[in-house]
Amino acid sequence: MRIAGLFTHTKAVRSVVAGSVLAGTLLLGTAGAAVAEDSPTPSAEATDSDDSEGGQAPTEAGTSFRTATAFRPGQTATADGSSGDYLYWVFPVDTGQRATVTAKVTLPESAAARKGAATWQVDVYDGLRRRQPCMYGAQTKALAAAADTVELRCVLRTVRAWAEPWSNDPLPGSYYVRLTVRNADEKDLGLPVRAEIKAETPDQGGAHAVDGKLAVPLTPGRTTVSQAGGGASAEGAQLAASGVEPEDGWSSGRWSNRWLWTVAGGVLGALAGIAGYTLARPARRPAA
Repeated sequence: MRIAGLFTHTKAVRSVVAGSVLAGTLLLGTAGAAVAEDSPTPSAEATDSDDSEGGQAPTEAGTSFRTATAFRPGQTATADGSSGDYLYWVFPVDTGQRATVTAKVTLPESAAARKGAATWQVDVYDGLRRRQPCMYGAQTKALAAAADTVELRCVLRTVRAWAEPWSNDPLPGSYYVRLTVRNADEKDLGLPVRAEIKAETPDQGGAHAVDGKLAVPLTPGRTTVSQAGGGASAEGAQLAASGVEPEDGWSSGRWSNRWLWTVAGGVLGALAGIAGYTLARPARRPAA
């Protein structure tokens, strides 16, 4: 009788464990699928198409926050200017994303006769025009007198759904990029330059999600693009007219994948508790 009871007890434990494993697999698979849906990766084909098809990626830059040229993450915005100008762009960053801004400045052959070195700097501001610090990357770099190209990079902190009034946390909304030269020789100001700006905004997942949300993303006013000299591209003009925002809209306030992982962990913990109780409880003695 004891052997039969032990056999039945072991069989029940195996059934509970098998059910726990199956349920965990289904929950984790569902959570993984949701993470994949919430964290779309930029398509290389679409990016190449945006840059190759004439007119989609902007080819001008603004001269102030109000005239900043809008572009989407993954596009390469270009502009021709002069050394000493302030060049402005704007792009959207949503909740849970960590933006990486890269800038490349190229001096044509006509600028090879400059007198000395120059220091270039890229700054990023949020929708409240607060300068956001760079976690990684060379935000400021010197361009030697004999060089003709300099590359800059700024990795921002992960954007939060909300923040305390006293904090300087990055919030969802428009982010402005400003590119300019610093500490240049006065005789070198006004030389022609060509700038390239690109932004990537990968999703960091539910580990960086927080409760709460903003009423609206920080997109003060409307972004306008100067129409001087033929105007900006149709894509940039459309973004400027409607206010810069992600292609799929703002996701601030939606349920993050953190909730799915929390539910999955709770269910797995409950099933593990049932399995442990079933394994540890004493076998019932048969009635006399």
